[in-house]
Amino acid sequence: MDKLQKSSRVDQILDLLLDALVERQQERRKQSGVQPSRARPVQTRVEKLPEPAAKVKPQRREKDAEPAEKIPDTPAPIPPPASMGQMARLLPRMVAGVLLLLILVNIPFNRHGTSLARAMPDSAALIIRDGLILKGKESDEIYVLEDDQLRWISSLEAFERLGYKWQDVHLVAQSFLEKFETGRPMYVLFKCYSSPHIYRIEREQKRWIKDIPTFLAEGHVWEDVRLVSCKYLRDIPDGPSIPLDAGLPPQP
Repeated sequence: MDKLQKSSRVDQILDLLLDALVERQQERRKQSGVQPSRARPVQTRVEKLPEPAAKVKPQRREKDAEPAEKIPDTPAPIPPPASMGQMARLLPRMVAGVLLLLILVNIPFNRHGTSLARAMPDSAALIIRDGLILKGKESDEIYVLEDDQLRWISSLEAFERLGYKWQDVHLVAQSFLEKFETGRPMYVLFKCYSSPHIYRIEREQKRWIKDIPTFLAEGHVWEDVRLVSCKYLRDIPDGPSIPLDAGLPPQP
């Protein structure tokens, strides 16, 4: 309580001092003749700042525009490969066609067994090589070309036993054969088991060779001699003996 009373007294004293100061200032003003001026309110013109213009979003030019996404060129559709079933159906037909063609061109059409495949090529188109079998169109004689020489095959027996085949014979003009030299003929020699005599087969005849000196003088070798049955040898017609003055040939 004492503290409250003291504070209230202090406040009263301060109020009195302030009032005295105010009265004193008023008296001084009156004595000086200056009336206190009222403060006039100062009007200040406040100008509104222009609102900032709306930010215009720059339009994108055509050049700045994003390039359109290119659509890749679609390749032309590839036809699906033939199935295994289709190939299996076509293969037998192709094989049959090739076989039929081969049969047609290799069927002999004359008595010498010459086929169309061998008769068609021209002599100018032949490859000149050893072992080429030739036959003139106007002759029955057949030749084998060796070392640029024509060796006459002396008989059909020789032709077959020497391993030649009719489909290998080429038909040519006689003038084509005349371009080559004539070589030593190709013979086959026969001898039967129970006879000592040797015969040379020539133009489908057997020619008795008189003795061993004649055999060697004719240029034969023992490898040329082939053993056959005596009956088979007797069935071949006789031809002139070798040499011609040797007389009648003995029968095997």
